[in-house]
Amino acid sequence: MEQFNQIIGQISDFVWGPYMLTFLVGTGVYLSLRLFFLQFTMLPFALKQAFLPHKKHGKKSDGSDHEGDVSQFGALMTALSATIGTGNIAGVATAVVLGGPGAVFWMWITAIFGMATKYAEAILAVKYRVKNERGEMSGGPMYYLEHGCKMKWLAIAFALFGSIAAFGIGSSVQSNSVALSVQSSLGIDPWITGVVLTVFTGLVILGGIKSIARASSVIVPVMAIVYVLGGLVIIFTNMDKLWPAISLIFNDAFSGEAVAGGAIGAVIRYGVARGVFSNEAGMGSAPIAAAAAKTDHPGRQALISMTGTFLDTIIVCSITGIVLVMGDMYMGGERGAALTVQTFNSLLPGFGGFIVTFGLIFFAYSTILGWCYYGEKCATYLLGEKAVLPYRVIYIVTVMLGTIATLDLVWSLADVFNGLMAIPNLIGLVLLAGVVVKETKDFKARRASGELP
Repeated sequence: MEQFNQIIGQISDFVWGPYMLTFLVGTGVYLSLRLFFLQFTMLPFALKQAFLPHKKHGKKSDGSDHEGDVSQFGALMTALSATIGTGNIAGVATAVVLGGPGAVFWMWITAIFGMATKYAEAILAVKYRVKNERGEMSGGPMYYLEHGCKMKWLAIAFALFGSIAAFGIGSSVQSNSVALSVQSSLGIDPWITGVVLTVFTGLVILGGIKSIARASSVIVPVMAIVYVLGGLVIIFTNMDKLWPAISLIFNDAFSGEAVAGGAIGAVIRYGVARGVFSNEAGMGSAPIAAAAAKTDHPGRQALISMTGTFLDTIIVCSITGIVLVMGDMYMGGERGAALTVQTFNSLLPGFGGFIVTFGLIFFAYSTILGWCYYGEKCATYLLGEKAVLPYRVIYIVTVMLGTIATLDLVWSLADVFNGLMAIPNLIGLVLLAGVVVKETKDFKARRASGELP
């Protein structure tokens, strides 16, 4: 078994090596150029669309009168529920420990280009979505690979990798992180956490996308606001540490001095890798949720989806990264969530650690909900609607197993299948870049003519 673990670990290192990271970021750069850096020019409008109902014929509209399963905001929160997770807390800490403070800068760069990638994924997901036997929308990479690229074998590959990856990165890995965090902070046995988490997961996901969207629309914004406010309190009460921390992030990004031997490659690698893990731009997961949105044009939902990367990495991950650098405890031996808890506790005694612990619990729980929908849609693409209930039941079981099992192998397998998901998706994005540009021009033209608000 030890040898098998090593083999899987080596495969994971290869899948997430420099070629994959270059492909991920390179696709974002290519799409940014094709779209004339739309992530900058249209970000204010995109944020307005995400959080303020737009007007239609002089009246406010949230898109509920259009075809789809959930509101535009609900689709965004479902996607964010799966992206804002342990990566925002444990992943950022790992990046800072292994790559140094400069890794935070490269996370920002990854997010900037990732916004264009997330935009393209969503626009294609809505354009090529189909209505299933139950009258629900189904969309995502498998559909634009099949109907847009005419490459069904790639669509099948994506769906296979996605349906398997969900059991790891979506359920068992997340529940394991919650169980360990609760045990270390509150002294509660993992099996008790497992039972509670499994029950609450089952209550939500058995209700399908509408139930998941409702839960996510409450959990995600509330917990994100609490976590960000906690981080801002730390920053504003330690203003003397802020500028030195920001300076160190920028200086280390190009020198790597905080890493032994000045390894600039490690700074970039861990910053990019953890940035991608956090916001999932290019992975092909978020567009599955975007396809369920009630919207009048693929371009509108694409802009709304794009804000997810901005909120996840530029806002939430930045709070974690800046506080970690301000705390200057990343060379002390701790890593992951434990380092974040330790740093928050140090800079905000009495409350900091609890903010991180409860943030981790709710972020991980929301990730469990979002990834169930992703995996279910992938399984349905492969096996049909009959796969829905069995998949949900198995998924719920893996949540419980994750809290009581040792997950070194599961972590590695999850990394492998997560990376394999990205390959067919990125191929589809590059091949369909022209369609993305065409749909974008159409949206802008119809807005300019007054046909769309």
